[in-house]
Amino acid sequence: MKTQFKTIVLSDVHLGSKGSKAKEIVRFLKQYSCENLILNGDIIDGWQLKKSGSWKRKHTRFFNRIVKMMENDKTKVFYLRGNHDDFLDQILPLQIGNLSIQRDMIYESNGRKYFITHGDVFDSITTNLRWIAYMGDIGYTFLLWLNRIINHYRMRRGLPYFSLSQYVKGKVKSAVSYIDQYESELAKMARAKGCDGIICGHIHKAENRNIDGIEYMNSGDWVETMSALAEDHEGNWQLIFYNEINFKEIRNSQFGSFFSGDSHFTPLQQVAFDSPKEDLTPPAFR
Repeated sequence: MKTQFKTIVLSDVHLGSKGSKAKEIVRFLKQYSCENLILNGDIIDGWQLKKSGSWKRKHTRFFNRIVKMMENDKTKVFYLRGNHDDFLDQILPLQIGNLSIQRDMIYESNGRKYFITHGDVFDSITTNLRWIAYMGDIGYTFLLWLNRIINHYRMRRGLPYFSLSQYVKGKVKSAVSYIDQYESELAKMARAKGCDGIICGHIHKAENRNIDGIEYMNSGDWVETMSALAEDHEGNWQLIFYNEINFKEIRNSQFGSFFSGDSHFTPLQQVAFDSPKEDLTPPAFR
């Protein structure tokens, strides 16, 4: 039995790179169903594939899972272009059945309107000084390599997963300042577009908070954080972290419901903003 949502947002999967958690995200998608699936940029890492990356069978399984969601659950899929999959510029916009590929979108649900974009358009380094962005990508790749070594050692010692790059970001003052400025500027953009909130990715930092009256939400990534944003049918948004999902409990509940005939939905802790409940209109996309 799957937990059902209206909308799930994923970003920064970086398929084709060594750090991509392709197996984990496929396992995650098998536990949940949704009416709308928004892939918010950097799903395929074209930068890494041009350099030292490689495409593996587990990366293909991700798209096989998406196809099954479209066929079995009639899920509408929106693939938004990120900076690492900027090769999509050559075909934008494209609509094939329930699959739409576009640069960004406005999502309307339960009387609220959200601007959804990957977020790199607001990163002046990525857009104006591309060579510096590539250098930053090299440094991040090195941190991920070092992170794998550290966590292999920690796993043998029975210690929990540790994110080295998140630790570095939290300690480097310039990185903290950049993230704060990034979030503030995105909130301003949402207000300028007449939206109640903004949903983004890009900086690999999952977040769900209010910035000067604007709902700022970042879906995180599937390289380290392994997180997603999900909206229930009442318009409440929550962050779901893969490492906090009790798959053993889910399997046991599914096994029990198989014999009892009772459907079971695993409750998840919600992190949501207050939103009006009286105007329950279906979601609209532009």
